Amino acid sequence: MDAINRLKAVFHPARYHGWGRTRRYFEGWYFKVVDRSGSHAYAFIPGIAMNGHGDRHAFVQVLDGKRLTAGYHTFPVEAFQPASGTFDLTLGGNRFTEEFIRLDLPGIRGELRFHGTVPWPVRWHSPGIMGPYAFVPRMECYHGILSMDHTVDGILQIDWQRVDFSGGRGYTEKDWGHSFPSAYFWMQCNHFSTPGSSFKASVARIPWLGNAFTGFISGVWHEGKLYRFTTYNGTRLKKSYADLETVELLMENGAYRLEVLARRDHATSLAAPLSGFMDGRISESMTSTIELTLFSKRENRLLLHDTGHHAALEVAGKISQITITG
Repeated sequence: MDAINRLKAVFHPARYHGWGRTRRYFEGWYFKVVDRSGSHAYAFIPGIAMNGHGDRHAFVQVLDGKRLTAGYHTFPVEAFQPASGTFDLTLGGNRFTEEFIRLDLPGIRGELRFHGTVPWPVRWHSPGIMGPYAFVPRMECYHGILSMDHTVDGILQIDWQRVDFSGGRGYTEKDWGHSFPSAYFWMQCNHFSTPGSSFKASVARIPWLGNAFTGFISGVWHEGKLYRFTTYNGTRLKKSYADLETVELLMENGAYRLEVLARRDHATSLAAPLSGFMDGRISESMTSTIELTLFSKRENRLLLHDTGHHAALEVAGKISQITITG
């Protein structure tokens, strides 16, 4: 039954993939929510972690992007209760689905509902943002997009303060495997001048057959269309660079060119997976900005030039491994 559940999950990235796993494995979901005024920005990250010795625990990590604080709440592994036929995770008094999250954590209680979710399309030959790499066994880290953008409704009680998220915006993704890459850029934003536009990109060092390569997955959701820039769809990564103030990316394929300028801001330290356990450390900002330029080469037309706010951004590891300056 575990093998069947794992096989079915390949075509349903949101679902739990770790059926039968007991060692050197992690899986986590990332729910980003920003209220309508932009005064409150949070990431709620439920998951499970297992090291090589068989030690296991479940967790909910909470990032307050405005106050630059993070909390890590642990649970016994028995409290981690995923459904098999859908994404529906119960973890203690908390519940996480694609349509809502219900939180009962120290200092945080309430429920948020999501409307108009935009998942990355799943095809028989390309089940989600990983594309054909989703079929490759024993990769270091897999990735899924539950929703590029959606509206948020609901209220959370946070440290005795009532925070109304109604009319806010959200984004949801997930990762599973055993470790985050040794070097990567990751960024996301869905607060552009046109509501409903969203952007996500990651560039990472990917171990492969005893060697490694620089892989990337990126998408721009704009005016009801997803523009994809990935390792597997013929896109070339022509620039990948970061310093203490900015991250710059340039991606180009036969139809489109995407230029990205992210401006880094204050970041908060988070726990990250390392050989299955959450022993690594990364830093994430939720107050960065991202300037996008999307150009149609076939139409010789500028499709989007905009700067997004409340952007999430991580720069981690030995970034010289993924630096491309052209």
